[in-house]
Order: sequence, then structure tokens, then C-alpha cells
Amino acid sequence: PKRRRDLDPDNFVGPPDKTDRCDFKRCGHGGPSWLPLAAVDEAEWVILGNNQAECKVYLAAADDLIPPAKSAIPSMSDGVPSTAGPTFPSTRRHAMNPIDLRSDTLTLPTPNMRRAMAEARLGDDVFGEDPTIRRLEEMAADMAGKQAALFVPSGTMANLVSLLTHCGRGDEFIVGDQAHIFYYEQGGSAQVGGIHPRTVANRPDGTLDLETVAHAIRADDVHFPRSRLIARENTHNRCNGTPLSPDYLGEVAALAAGHGLKVHVDGARIFNAAAALGVTVRELAQDADSLSFCLSKGLAAPVGSLVCSDTHFIMQARRHRKVLGGGMRQAGVLAAAGIVALETMTDRLGEDHAHARQLAEGLATQQAVRMDPAAVRTNIVYIDFESSAPPVTATVARLAEHNVHVLATGPRQIRAVTHFGITAEDIEQALAAFRRCLPR
Repeated sequence: PKRRRDLDPDNFVGPPDKTDRCDFKRCGHGGPSWLPLAAVDEAEWVILGNNQAECKVYLAAADDLIPPAKSAIPSMSDGVPSTAGPTFPSTRRHAMNPIDLRSDTLTLPTPNMRRAMAEARLGDDVFGEDPTIRRLEEMAADMAGKQAALFVPSGTMANLVSLLTHCGRGDEFIVGDQAHIFYYEQGGSAQVGGIHPRTVANRPDGTLDLETVAHAIRADDVHFPRSRLIARENTHNRCNGTPLSPDYLGEVAALAAGHGLKVHVDGARIFNAAAALGVTVRELAQDADSLSFCLSKGLAAPVGSLVCSDTHFIMQARRHRKVLGGGMRQAGVLAAAGIVALETMTDRLGEDHAHARQLAEGLATQQAVRMDPAAVRTNIVYIDFESSAPPVTATVARLAEHNVHVLATGPRQIRAVTHFGITAEDIEQALAAFRRCLPR
């Protein structure tokens, strides 16, 4: 049986001395009503904010009902918020909702995040006066081992702001040919900044051959753009979500420094890398001149990314953020969720990695699937299909009919990403759906 505390440990509460027995079960009172705390013994209990706990009622036709969402807006009396405070819906999916493995951007903010957003202290961030954003930036800089940080709306903006700060028009940066910056960000470096990308082939583990990188660095010649930067990605999305080690990143930094170049790390999922490698984000970022990371993927915040670097770099990056439209004024309502994410969500990422391995090991037994479960080290699973398998588009559509959503990433490839809100039971249901949709 699943327990609410397994799904949302920050918001689980059980009756006194009975928390180990609060499993999902039918309460037995036979109706769709909601009962007060003392009405039913040994039911599943769920906190809904401000210590309001209610019993979950089960109907014969359903085994996972979710209470109606309560208003997240505080009641007002003479213009003053009620001291009772808002209540917030659970982050748990309804059982009839899909098992959505398309991306870890599909995470929902926890009730604690929603509460922090409602109560956040605010100011104008363009003037540097939002205290909640300033606190988030200080936390991020400390975790990355850098002097300063900058809150931006998205990972794409974080990377573009970093490139614009490192490079001028006509400059060049070296990047893997499978990198997110090159593959999925609309060529923003060239489109907006006049910065030329020079690609080097990624190896299957996401690394770049350092000798090839060295040969890609331009000589000082009027015919060539100026090489300014090497960009790396950690974890590497299109290379099985593989984490890059501190030793390898140090070698990249040494090569760059020897040629007068800087290093930027696109660390959208760097907390996943740290969890997989058993190191800190600070260790992974120590040799980078700049680091970006996302709050809205595995960390489950609704919006936002950070750029971390030295104080002068961040001052210049703030100017680029402004011209890109990233000055968000009273955005502490967003930063508040990011603070909760950094405080409470990093230590649980290993669960997502375990669920990804569970999925990979189950799929590897399928006749039409070609994959190595050992290559799955974080929360991203790429599934390649033999020629005997149906077209990927057909498989994706059939899986959707079975309430499982995945992403087609090639003519014979699908991606699945595990994240907060996906359980081991969900993975078993997804595997059952794959078995029904693939040839035996």
C-alpha cells in the first residue's frame, strides 16, 4: 500500500501513535462525504494547511480520491488577511490522471511552496529590493561556492545571459553537438548575441574528447571568430542524463585556462548529478566560471533558474537579464518556492533515480527494446526500439491510451523522465502499459 507520507513527506500527518498504520484503505462509512479528524479510526490522514486534517473517503469505484481543492487565497476582514491562513491542495495526482513521464518540468509545487509563495516578503527586484529573491540568490551562491547569483525566469534565459556575459558579438563558444544550449534553445546565442557556436561531438557519456576540444580552439587569425568559452552540460540530457564528474570538469577547466578561455556549466539538473555522484554542487561547480541551474525540474518549484558566478560577472549578467525582459519586479512570490525547493527537495532526488532504473530494468526485458539499464544513472531514460517495433508515434499514442505519457525524441526513440510525484507503483503501471503496447 502507498502511504501519504511516502508521496508527500513534508505534509503527512497521522493520528497520534498510528502513523505507521495509516495506509490507503476504504474507511467503511460508505459515502463521498468528508469527516472530521476523530470520525474514523486508522484512515489515511492528509494535512491541508493550518493543521486542518480530514479523513479521505473511499468509494467502491475508486481507490485514490483527492479532496476538492480549497481556496489558496486568505480570507479578508477589513482588508486584513485572516490569521487562519490559506489552505493548499495536495500535490498528489488523482489516480485517473496520467502517469506523465515526458519531463521533470511537470512537477507540481508542494503545499509548503504554495504557502511560502503566499506569505513571501516582497520588493522591487529590478531595484534590488526584493528580500526573498535576495535570500534565494545568497543561498544559491553559497551552494555553488560562488560570490553571487542571479534569479532569472528560465533555464534558457540563464544560459543566454551567461553566454552574453562571457562573449561579445563575433565571438565563439565551443559546445557539444548534443548540448541543450545548441540543440533546444533556438540558436539564441547567434540570434540575439551574434555569438557563434562551434560544436564538438559528444561521446555517449556526455563528455567531449579534450584533444578534439583543443583543436577546436581558434588561432588568433583575422579569418576566424575569437574563441572565448567552453560550455558543458551536467547532467547531460541527450546523453542518457549522465552526470559529469568533478575530475573531468577540472580537466576541461584546465584546458580552457591554458588557452585563456572561460567555462560555463549548464547545470539545469546539477543537483541530480550531485546526488548520483555522491558529491556536492559546490564540488561540481568549483572549476566553472559560471553555473546555471533550474529550480523547476526535479526540485519541483513552479518557475525559475539561477546563474552563479563572481560578483562582477553577476553585475553584468543583471544588465543582460534586463534587456531580455527578465526583470520581474515583485518576483519574490516565485523565489519563495525556490527557497523551499533548495531546503527540502535536493535530498530526495535519489528516489527519482531509483524509479528511472526500475523503469529501465523492466523495459530492457522487452523484445522490441534496445537499451542498457546500466547507462541510466539519474532520472532520464532513453528507450531505443528495434526495427520490429511499431513506429514511435504509434507507440506514444497507444501508451497515452493507457494513461502513460512519454516523449518521442527520434524515429525509433522515446524519452521518459522520473520526478517528484511519480511513485514505484506508477512505474509498474507504466511497464504494464509498455508490455501491452509492444510486440512480444
